Amino acid sequence: MRQSVSTFRVLSIAVLALGTVVATTGCFKKGARGDYALAPEMRPLEVPPDLTAPAGAGKAATTGETGSVLASQASRPAPAPAAAAGQAPAAPANNASGFNVTAGKDQAFTDVGTALEAIDGLTIATRAQLLGSYDVAFEGSNFLVRVVAVNGGSYVSAVDPRGLPATADAPVKLIAALKAKLAP
Repeated sequence: MRQSVSTFRVLSIAVLALGTVVATTGCFKKGARGDYALAPEMRPLEVPPDLTAPAGAGKAATTGETGSVLASQASRPAPAPAAAAGQAPAAPANNASGFNVTAGKDQAFTDVGTALEAIDGLTIATRAQLLGSYDVAFEGSNFLVRVVAVNGGSYVSAVDPRGLPATADAPVKLIAALKAKLAP
């Protein structure tokens, strides 16, 4: 009987200590604070500082040009219109990192795979048909060979790990070999 009373005291002290810790840490404070307490449509928008000034504002102010920012923006060429939903983008121009083919994306992907398998010294690490890409290793370089649907066919290109056109010697050499085999 005496041991059950001492066990009860120890347990009650432990529960009381735990309750005190939980109550003082603030883990269970209710309600949002500051702007988060407002309804979502009432919360202020946060705009990064570099997005608050128009694109040409800094240039006009530092070079001492006269005229308004709007006038400098009006002299810029208009951006190309975006492709409509479900429509392929316009075909990029042929360059050292890529070229156009007339086949559709799926056929071009298959053709590129066949051509890659025939190139000596090239290893295909992975294939991703839905993404239209081959992860390849060629002459000590690792990069992607990507096939993208464009108006009038497909665009085959080499892409470095950063997602930019691969312009090193190995990717340019591989694209030239693929272009010789696939381009019309």
